[in-house]
Amino acid sequence: MVDADQTFVIVGGGLAGAKAAETLRAEGFTGRVILICDERDHPYERPPLSKGYLLGKKERDSVFVHEPAWYARHDIELHLGQTVDDIDRTAKTVRFGDDGTLVHYDKLLVATGAEPRRLDIPGTDLAGVHHLRRLSHAERLKGVLAALGRDNGHIVIAGAGWIGLEVAAAAREYGAEVTVVEPESTPLHSVLGPELGNVFAELHRDHGVRFHFGARLTEIVGQDGMVLAARTDDGEEHPAHDVLAAIGAAPRTALAEAAGLTLADRAYGGGIEVDEHLRTSDPDIYAAGDVAAVHHALFDTRLRVEHWANALNGGPAAARAMLGRESTYDRVPYFFSDQYDMGMEYSGWAPPGSYDQVVIRGDAGKREFIAFWVKEGRVLAGMNVNVWDVTETVQQLIRSRSQVDTEALADPHVPLDTLVP
Repeated sequence: MVDADQTFVIVGGGLAGAKAAETLRAEGFTGRVILICDERDHPYERPPLSKGYLLGKKERDSVFVHEPAWYARHDIELHLGQTVDDIDRTAKTVRFGDDGTLVHYDKLLVATGAEPRRLDIPGTDLAGVHHLRRLSHAERLKGVLAALGRDNGHIVIAGAGWIGLEVAAAAREYGAEVTVVEPESTPLHSVLGPELGNVFAELHRDHGVRFHFGARLTEIVGQDGMVLAARTDDGEEHPAHDVLAAIGAAPRTALAEAAGLTLADRAYGGGIEVDEHLRTSDPDIYAAGDVAAVHHALFDTRLRVEHWANALNGGPAAARAMLGRESTYDRVPYFFSDQYDMGMEYSGWAPPGSYDQVVIRGDAGKREFIAFWVKEGRVLAGMNVNVWDVTETVQQLIRSRSQVDTEALADPHVPLDTLVP
């Protein structure tokens, strides 16, 4: 069968899905490309939702992956506001949820992403309880933060992960009062460990954020549908006009599970299990982006990565694999964050317990440094804070798997690239 007679279907209209569609055309695929998005907005990038767009520094149109006319120009059949309720692997069809339309596929990409985890406590039905995942969420939250800033209002944020901290920074720039409730002893504990989490705690404290560590929300108190306070499991009550639930995201695997695709164990973050070519347990179905749990050759484990770069690179990699141009997907995980006047980039994978040393190169007190998570002299991950143009070298150190002199690694007078074997 020539590719002009083939139909490739992409379920999920986020960055991974949009970039996969782009790559199919760029690689010369002439068949039918169908991109199904359950939101009514055109595919967009998510980082601005908690950064520039939320702060009012970027226009709404800047978040979109492509201008709306791009899809028709490239003969991409874009279905907005549509859901897929069923994958029939035997018939090789997907069924639209609204009208039951069946669409045949030769290859299928599942890029359904993730959804915010919900607070399972009383009071979450109040009008002032928010999540941040979609453009519509960001639009609403931007107005809320501006109003809180004008009225000296207070927001309580459940969770001191990246979304929680970025929204805290945005709220403070608007002038709102902020309390962050976090069950661990430091922010970003599961990513950075206690050693570097304190750097972010001090950054936010310097900007007036209050932290309440070692606690979880147990109730959101309200009256006449409005939020009045948030209570924690240690008996504290925090005044609040709004509450943001930023307690992580769960991969959207229901469609894949119903189709009988193999899912990854929760120990690996869940998601759809895929091989190094982003192929699922069905040879004609692929998965990419937040929902995909990839066997990562470099770290010899299965990883599910929820960051922008994974969607940016994973979508195209899956598209090439669908075309039979297989290559190993082993990108070093990468993400970035901007909070106040501090920018950072993180490369690698080093959860707590996986490393035996954190090496600091530079001045952590001045927030100008590179941190390296090291095990037996080998660099597992690196984070540059207000130090730029080093990501490629940091990733080379990670990829090399070679032992490095940790004293030289810590010495800013030793050129970093000289440590790469």
